[in-house]
Amino acid sequence: MIDVTQQINAVWRQVGTRVLEAGEARTVTVSQSYDAAVEDVWDACTNPERIPRWFLPVTGDLRAGGRYQLQGNAGGTIERCDPPTSFAATWEFGGQVSWIEVRLAAEPGGGTRLELQHIVLMDERWTEFGPGAVGVGWDMGLVGLAIHLSSGRSVAPGEGAAWAASADGRRFMSLASQRWCDASIAAGADEAGARAAAGRTIAAYTGADS
Repeated sequence: MIDVTQQINAVWRQVGTRVLEAGEARTVTVSQSYDAAVEDVWDACTNPERIPRWFLPVTGDLRAGGRYQLQGNAGGTIERCDPPTSFAATWEFGGQVSWIEVRLAAEPGGGTRLELQHIVLMDERWTEFGPGAVGVGWDMGLVGLAIHLSSGRSVAPGEGAAWAASADGRRFMSLASQRWCDASIAAGADEAGARAAAGRTIAAYTGADS
């Protein structure tokens, strides 16, 4: 479906810290460049007819103040929308609330760089799995977006699920988890704890022993 090593290396990952009124939070940031105009990438990320072609079916009112729902996944409120360069929304799933911010910028040599930041309150899930619990999911989403923007074709949910269960898919998720572990250590996390958390993340995504 996609070159695993190339896609892993194409994504920039960073872990950070933020203090919110609700408490201490961690930030998980992914970024990738695409050979497409800003307006095209914006449309792929905000048009309810295109989002299902690479991510998940979505319903709701996709404008500032509106609520959205991704099929079988998160929903929330669109808090800010500044086309065609950025939007922010709550990410509500499993009784928990976190936040996402998406920014697009034209690259000097052409194309568009997408940056997505997911802001998560510190909790037991983070302690157990680290940034990979959030980051690997976004890595998988960027696979679909890369395929869609480079070829124009849709990635059917069944195709994505079959690839995730394949040897290439499991390798991709393992490598992505390891890269998130590296980003966590670079941000100051205890190395032994970060590697243990990455092992648990790999096991959760691939079914492999940690």
